[in-house]
Amino acid sequence: MRNLLYLFVTFLIVGCSAQKNAPAHFIFHSKSKEQKYLKTYNESLKLWPVPFEEKDIKTSFGTAHIIISGPKNGEALVLLHGMDVSSTMWYPNIKSYSKTYRVYAIDYLMEAGKSVFDGKDRPDNDQLVQWYNEIFDGLKLQNINLLGTSRGGWLATNYAIHSKGRVKKLVLLSPAQTFANISMKPRMKKAANFKLFPNRKRLDNLISALSTHPEKIDTMYKEQMYLGTKYTKTTMDMFNMAPFSDDELASLKMPVLVLVGDQDIICPPDMVGIAKEKLPNVQAGLIEDAGHFLTLDQQVIIDKKVMEFLKG
Repeated sequence: MRNLLYLFVTFLIVGCSAQKNAPAHFIFHSKSKEQKYLKTYNESLKLWPVPFEEKDIKTSFGTAHIIISGPKNGEALVLLHGMDVSSTMWYPNIKSYSKTYRVYAIDYLMEAGKSVFDGKDRPDNDQLVQWYNEIFDGLKLQNINLLGTSRGGWLATNYAIHSKGRVKKLVLLSPAQTFANISMKPRMKKAANFKLFPNRKRLDNLISALSTHPEKIDTMYKEQMYLGTKYTKTTMDMFNMAPFSDDELASLKMPVLVLVGDQDIICPPDMVGIAKEKLPNVQAGLIEDAGHFLTLDQQVIIDKKVMEFLKG
């Protein structure tokens, strides 16, 4: 309980400070800092090992930015990234995913990335479903495979519950707050410390807490992660993410894949069992020697399991 209170107070201090000092739609501290961040974003895109295009879709909430790879006639696979990392996080996985699938990696609103929110109030969870619907309408996507990791796993689940049959298959990798509340282990304080007082040492501490193989993370991508927190105002999105009810989870009739690292400090270790109990059509498993950064820690294993599931 003390750890939860610590984390809440930290995010409250930073979040309230951010909203007091600037309009809600402008998440960077200044235009110059935004440009410095975008430079690291573009440098991280050089890690993308396959051809890609970047596309902006106008929505009623602002501009959605999407990185697209894979054959134009391929089945749609939509990727939703974790908190504060942007779609560039998929650089280790995109080669496997885009061999067969037309992959659409969407930058989230209201945090570092290239999507731009131009409203006055933060969108609520129902409005986020509307936002994704507008993106998929703009891309002319109807029957999609949806993959989300961490916060993106929660967003993917929320969308699948309310999408009225638009999701063909659902993949959840270390989905935060989806089946149970975040496990508040002592190492979670490192996330709060980095949010409140970002520096490179605290980033290294955070990565070591979230990953079993921090040496696999590219230095340029780490720099993007660092500036994405240092130069932006912290969002309070985490506190809008309640675990889904049994009825909501039971409504997910499509095939679902759930994978969790055996050393994940955010997702509780019993999440695999909870998923098997509450989802009617699920494959779920624990990945050895993996933390919360599942797609990096065990990239080969994860990519293989995801592709086998989607093609099965």
